[in-house]
Amino acid sequence: MINLSLKNKNFYVAMDFDKTITSSDSVDSWAAVAQAEFVGQELGKKMDELYNKYRPIEVDYSISEDEKKKYIEEWYKSCMDLYYKCNLDKDKMTKSIQSTNITFRSGAKEFLELMYKNDIPVIVLSAGIGNAIEQFLKDNNCLFKNMYIISNFIEFDENGKAKKFDNSKIIHTLNKNMRGHLPREFEEKLSNKEYRLLIGDLIEDIRMVDKNELDRTLKIGILDINIESNIDIYNKYFDLVLQGEDATFYQITKYVE
Repeated sequence: MINLSLKNKNFYVAMDFDKTITSSDSVDSWAAVAQAEFVGQELGKKMDELYNKYRPIEVDYSISEDEKKKYIEEWYKSCMDLYYKCNLDKDKMTKSIQSTNITFRSGAKEFLELMYKNDIPVIVLSAGIGNAIEQFLKDNNCLFKNMYIISNFIEFDENGKAKKFDNSKIIHTLNKNMRGHLPREFEEKLSNKEYRLLIGDLIEDIRMVDKNELDRTLKIGILDINIESNIDIYNKYFDLVLQGEDATFYQITKYVE
């Protein structure tokens, strides 16, 4: 197995956010933006309906990738359009995020702190909503200088209203990759790193790292749902699969100390 050394600082981390940094029962970053109490019943209800419709498809590996891609793109575009059509307000969005039940996976906060203290670059690459990720990390004193977030950020106009999102730029589970998203100064931090540590809860998360770098990547998968039906395919794509009570960052930390 690849030897990741904090002492030698010979690696960087590429990791997912929803259901990876956060716990399996945590509210995801999409829902965090749309708590009905703050943004209205209509938006909150429709977001829940879309999640219940498309999430089972996202985690179903019996569906072909081409078919799944069609549904996933449909889901993400519908969500982004809803934010705009329902006149999402920046102030209300912030209150919604801060009031919601986003929770760290066990050991995740300590892991992020450890990476910061050892100056290990961390890329959070999420198909979720960057505003919620950034706010959550900031509120928990984990928005560190060694981190860079690649995600779907909602922009607002001068009146604080959500702008219409360019759906061609949506980052979803089937197109996640850091290529072309990192500023030059952060790319330079990665250039001399021999190895990568990749952490995600979906098989598609292995795409965060380019194919030609996978042989120098320790790939850790977190499997919380459909364990019996998915364990074989997760074992095929990940070097290490954490499930049940072992799906914690305390387990992951053992491989970087």
